[in-house]
Amino acid sequence: MPATEFASIDPATGETTRVWPAHARAEVDARLAAAQDGFLGWREVPVAERAAALGRIADAMEARTEDLALLATTEMGKPIRESRAEVAKCVGILRHYAAHAPAGLAPVDVATEAAHSFVRFDPLGVVLAIMPWNFPYSQVVRAGATAIAAGNAVVLKHAPTTLGTGEAFAEVCAAAGLPDGVFTTLRVDTDVAAEVIADDRVRGVAFTGSTRGGRAVAALAAGAGKPTLLELGGSDPFVVLEDADVARAAAAAVTGRFVNAGQSCIAAKRFVVHRAVADAFTAAVQDGLADVVVGDPRDEATTMGPMARADLRDELADQVARSVAAGAEPVLTGGVRSGPGFFFAPALLRGVTRDHAVGREETFGPAASILVADDDDHAVALANDTRYGLGASVWTGDRTRGEAIAARLEAGTIGVNAAERSDPRLPFGGVKDSGYGRELGVEGLRAFVNVKAVWAED
Repeated sequence: MPATEFASIDPATGETTRVWPAHARAEVDARLAAAQDGFLGWREVPVAERAAALGRIADAMEARTEDLALLATTEMGKPIRESRAEVAKCVGILRHYAAHAPAGLAPVDVATEAAHSFVRFDPLGVVLAIMPWNFPYSQVVRAGATAIAAGNAVVLKHAPTTLGTGEAFAEVCAAAGLPDGVFTTLRVDTDVAAEVIADDRVRGVAFTGSTRGGRAVAALAAGAGKPTLLELGGSDPFVVLEDADVARAAAAAVTGRFVNAGQSCIAAKRFVVHRAVADAFTAAVQDGLADVVVGDPRDEATTMGPMARADLRDELADQVARSVAAGAEPVLTGGVRSGPGFFFAPALLRGVTRDHAVGREETFGPAASILVADDDDHAVALANDTRYGLGASVWTGDRTRGEAIAARLEAGTIGVNAAERSDPRLPFGGVKDSGYGRELGVEGLRAFVNVKAVWAED
């Protein structure tokens, strides 16, 4: 039986803040019909006007920064300062494509024997966006802005725990004058979502979430002959070479691992550190973690809030416990904090190997592991010894050396003396079990288009 309702639960208190009724199948059909109608009109709108609409959405979103941020904090627990920063990032992405979508989608002339030959980038139709809870606005904007700019309509199936943020973004789009049906939401469970993927009106699927979920979506979409873009999990290596600025690297490690309570696919998760600086780096990270303030995410002084759900917190606790039992050395044991909410104190383990859970599994929460490398080749081998390949970073006093290491790392986004990040000017995505396809950049603009070759004779 499909779900009949979904609950929003405040991770800081464990209390239900709102119950959302699921959309019945008749409502799902009506929304897909509206999306198809919206697409048929939207594809005729010149790309410059579609881009201008993104600018209006950015303005409307910026005007609602405070209430949008508070909603994200209430639904998934990130500190209010981080929620504001997420809204600001969305505004930046939208304004980037408002300025650059027309050029990125313009036809490209190609010299051939024809009188005129060129490539067009025409929209596909309705794109189903299945999005996660951890960045409840920016994930939606990252997938949705490019699809809408390209002339598609977007139907959002948001995570069950963050339905409010999805509805709020839909309100922002409507307030900005986006035509009916061009962006709409579906409150459905995975069984109904599978039916939506198979629906003839849906022409492509963007999915961000777990590897297991992504594989299921890809199989369903492939069976229906539809393209997919998958941004899945990660176990990103943070490589520190012996000539690195240890203090700088450690500060970036603390921020990169523990922002959003460590609940990020692209977070630094495995610190691969050269033996010569392993002790100094460990001490510096430990000192940095002493400054992390775990508490009420609505408090401006809080730097790390609760985890989003109790089951996620408990799974992380189990991963840490199994790793320690198998021989990993706890520098900071962290663990479940007593009292209401889904809080987990930061954990730091050293002496980690592939035999430990934190060394081979994705750890989606505030726990970091330190693996010791003997030289560059060993560091690269440790970094690549994972089924994931989303992001990575390299820290060294020699940028040329760092860029050479980056070329050998099996990941889609790599920072050299910088944390890996997403930026609308650059493509973002992964390899191996971290997915395929690219969001953002020009590549993201063209993720859901018909790349149409035209050959014209006199």
